Amino acid sequence: MSILVVDDNKVNLFVIETILKQAGYKNLRMADSATAMFTILEDDRLKNGKSTFNLILLDIMMPEMDGIAACKKLQSCPAYKDIPVIFVTALGDTHKLAEALDAGGTDYIMKPINKVELLARMRVALRLKEEKDWHKEQDEKISYELNLAAMVQRSILSEPIANEDISITTSYKPSFNLAGDMYYWQQIDDHRYAVFLFDMMGHGIPASLMCMYISSIMRDAVRNLVEPEQVIHELNRSMTMLEGHSNMTSYYLTGIYLLIDTENKKIDYVNAGHPPCYLYIDDNELVHLGQGNTAIGFFNRIEVNKSTIHYNDSFQILLFTDGVIEAIDDDENKAIKHLQSAASHQWTNEEAASPLDVILPKERQKDQHDDMCVIVVRG
Repeated sequence: MSILVVDDNKVNLFVIETILKQAGYKNLRMADSATAMFTILEDDRLKNGKSTFNLILLDIMMPEMDGIAACKKLQSCPAYKDIPVIFVTALGDTHKLAEALDAGGTDYIMKPINKVELLARMRVALRLKEEKDWHKEQDEKISYELNLAAMVQRSILSEPIANEDISITTSYKPSFNLAGDMYYWQQIDDHRYAVFLFDMMGHGIPASLMCMYISSIMRDAVRNLVEPEQVIHELNRSMTMLEGHSNMTSYYLTGIYLLIDTENKKIDYVNAGHPPCYLYIDDNELVHLGQGNTAIGFFNRIEVNKSTIHYNDSFQILLFTDGVIEAIDDDENKAIKHLQSAASHQWTNEEAASPLDVILPKERQKDQHDDMCVIVVRG
């Protein structure tokens, strides 16, 4: 327990020091000015790596820098702003006392000092400091765990693919540390590729945890079942089974799953309530990959209908989540037209490396309220 007492009057310093030592407070430092106070604080911080003071008793009326100005300076320093300050003053001016508290003071005590009152106000301030430190420690712990979880979440995202058959690239911009948008692709055999993009309902930690759960199920389903209808049925079964064994709020996800066969030049897909993504065929035809099925997790049993599209020479697919639509324009129709134009645009390798930058200027990508994910598949 370290306490710093600041007063330009040596008699006052002696009185306060005596009271505190008699009350059992042994780790005391005395300063006769605001300048001396900051010197002590800085030496302590450099020695220990952080401030170790639990409380500052600060006189208001001091030469050079008064207590109110000193308190404002303390509040502007991240290393010291959490140290509670009790003003010790002979002033009876309520406006001045209000100014002192507005400057960041925790409390005040009037001179001549009443021992019982001083110790009581100190105990309150120290309890508040202890609680504040505990909450800060918990916040730091949660922040660390969230960062770790975000790293794990990003580590399971698929890496870009580029070979003679196909190219798959993405832009991924979560609105929160943990995201509700996820994507996955895998080469099934020599000429077949599975691509899945999904968007979990909601935001924050619960949606992100559900996202991680369904991502694990999805990977197994894609590897073992492959076919779009079977994969979607398995995801729906897993979602509804989880909800059936818990009291959690109902969650669902929208998603689009494609099975691309570059040898037979066909694309099978299921759109489960996801935004209408686009396929550009043979440089002349834009195909709407519409919402033909129910979102995953709404009902115990769902009907899943697969669609198949054939191409002759080439294809280009633009997949995205609804956060991209919202970021482009408040008018959904304008946003969709913009995306249709982008989908029928011949993407260069450089553009495809960061597709969101082509669709949305960087300044518009900041401070969005929803996750954004864009995938470009070319073959």
